[in-house]
Amino acid sequence: MTESVAVARRTDRRQVLAWSLWDWGSAAFNAVIVTFIFSVYLTDAVGEDLPGPISASSWLGWSIGAAGLVLAVLAPVTGQRSDATGHRKRSLGLLTLSVVVVTALLFLVKDDYHYLWLGLLLVAVGTVLFELAQVPYFAMLRQVSTPQTVGRVSGVGWAFGYLGGIVLLLICYVGFVVGEGGLLGLPTRDGLDIRFIALVAAVWFLVFAIPVLITVPELPAEASPVPPAGFVESYRVLFAELRTMWREERTTALFLAASALYRDGLAGVFTFGAVIAVSVYDISKDDVLIFGVVANVTAAAGAFVAGRLDDRIGPRRVIVTSLVCMLAAGLVLLFVSGSLAFWIFGLVLTLFVGPAQSASRTYLIRLTPVGKEGQHFGLYAMTGRAVSFLSPALFGLMAFLGGDDRWGIIGILLVLVVGLLALLRVPPEVRDRALLPR
Repeated sequence: MTESVAVARRTDRRQVLAWSLWDWGSAAFNAVIVTFIFSVYLTDAVGEDLPGPISASSWLGWSIGAAGLVLAVLAPVTGQRSDATGHRKRSLGLLTLSVVVVTALLFLVKDDYHYLWLGLLLVAVGTVLFELAQVPYFAMLRQVSTPQTVGRVSGVGWAFGYLGGIVLLLICYVGFVVGEGGLLGLPTRDGLDIRFIALVAAVWFLVFAIPVLITVPELPAEASPVPPAGFVESYRVLFAELRTMWREERTTALFLAASALYRDGLAGVFTFGAVIAVSVYDISKDDVLIFGVVANVTAAAGAFVAGRLDDRIGPRRVIVTSLVCMLAAGLVLLFVSGSLAFWIFGLVLTLFVGPAQSASRTYLIRLTPVGKEGQHFGLYAMTGRAVSFLSPALFGLMAFLGGDDRWGIIGILLVLVVGLLALLRVPPEVRDRALLPR
């Protein structure tokens, strides 16, 4: 692949590895900061003595929600501009570096509720920057794969993301968390042990983001059919492109809507998995971490294997099969009890999460005209954020109505069902747009 080619002529293993390592490194922010360690530090330690009727957890939820609104506004235009100007790799580099800096600044958040606002601001800003960085990263998929290998390359990248998160979480847990200050014995005063994890996460992301910036060439500006425009003018161009999409590429528009729904259900599986494991299936809090490790490895294996099937039978079939299997496992979980049942059917659920996520990325890339990848993945991020309240809201509502967290499972299954039904209304896959004359 040369500097002037926007679609790979062959799959270069060196470029695929470099591209996948970004996913491996990005788990530093996604898994360590947002999901498992630093967000818990903010709510359970920094904000523990927060005065007033509003809890730190509520403030965290609202700050992440506000970040989602900002992302929904910025993502489509940011992706479009990276396509039109030929600055896809530069956009990825600048956004990644920004996430690294914000992550490192979390070291300043001491274990005192006066620092809660700084922590919430940094996590919210980091969330926006991180998800904006994913737009050009996802768009690069076409530059490192061919139409014949895009499924397996996407699966490898997604598997790297799961495994990178697990490796770093184990390093952080053993080195800095377990006991008092971990094996390294860091002082816990002012939350120094957890704050140091933020520095480790920043360095981790930076190191593993470098290969893709060195190895994969920049997108040529002439490859994009979208004309360059100023920031405000970009919105006019975007709305014109959306009208054209609805008239001429309705399959893409329908897929974006359907995927937003079931992707929110997929997110709900991991968001509430630990909650129901403890409250419903008698999994101890210590064993939840072990289950989380095994679940992520299982999801990574599923994504890796399904990537091969994606290239053979198409991403739509992979997604439909994954959602059906998840619904079946979820229904069984409604009627069984005990830790063994949760281990078996919970892992079946996670086995199919990775394939559905990876195949969604390849489905969109196949539907996207060459040169519009950034714009379409920006819309992918926007639509996902637009419905991201569904799983949490329905989980909470069903748990409330049923009087038990077990019934919250129904809320997640409802989102998956609606997403599946919407996906079935999307016309069968068309030929990869990269193979069509341009």
